[in-house]
Amino acid sequence: MKWYRKDQHFLVDERVINRIIEYGRLNRKDTVLEIGAGYGNLTEKLAEKAGKVVAVEADAGLAASLNRWGNVDVIIGNALKIEFPHFNKVISNLPYSISSPVTFKLLKHKFELGILMYQYEFAKRMVALPKSKDYGRLSISVQYYADVEILEAVPRSAFVTPPEVSSAIVKLVPRPSPYKVKDEEFFMKFLRVVFSQRRKKLRNAIINNAGLLGITDAAGVLGKLPAELIDRRAETLAPEELAGMVDVLL
Repeated sequence: MKWYRKDQHFLVDERVINRIIEYGRLNRKDTVLEIGAGYGNLTEKLAEKAGKVVAVEADAGLAASLNRWGNVDVIIGNALKIEFPHFNKVISNLPYSISSPVTFKLLKHKFELGILMYQYEFAKRMVALPKSKDYGRLSISVQYYADVEILEAVPRSAFVTPPEVSSAIVKLVPRPSPYKVKDEEFFMKFLRVVFSQRRKKLRNAIINNAGLLGITDAAGVLGKLPAELIDRRAETLAPEELAGMVDVLL
């Protein structure tokens, strides 16, 4: 077998693959996007159930083996650099090294359902709630765009080459945000700033990063924010509370 990158973990356990297919609730009307198709173990099962599969694979050698099914379109390229064609479901064993950027790229598209494999620790951060140790920027950012649920943990033995940690199958269902912000890009920047100093009170995190946030009068801005909120750490605040502060900062 050819040697592949360290983050390429090929899913080989047929029982896990079959459960992924079941979670996807596929029919012939579905166009499925698969990112990191590898040898096609999952691709084959997707092709049996869906009307069309768009398989993205960066490795040309691996991609060449994916033309075995008439309803599979193969795209050779980096998932972060190509334009995704139309799809209504995304079902993938994602390359773990691009988990975060590819997830947010996906969430910019309209689709019905995602069934995606992540490292288990990453998945726990995706679903985390305020005041839990895994709660942070990733939790809020993903949950702003979608309902997210861990469906099951997957052992290392389900893969070749086995990852160093357990994995998890995650269900993503895009929906309108339960709250609104005036500027989504600024909100995401604010989350990055305050959770980069998660042990500091929000007041200090804002002062320390005023330049990054484009704030010229930190004292004046802080005076507009509720003292009972800025004297707490970001990890103790609900997403709606953080969003409300962001709108004041703009």
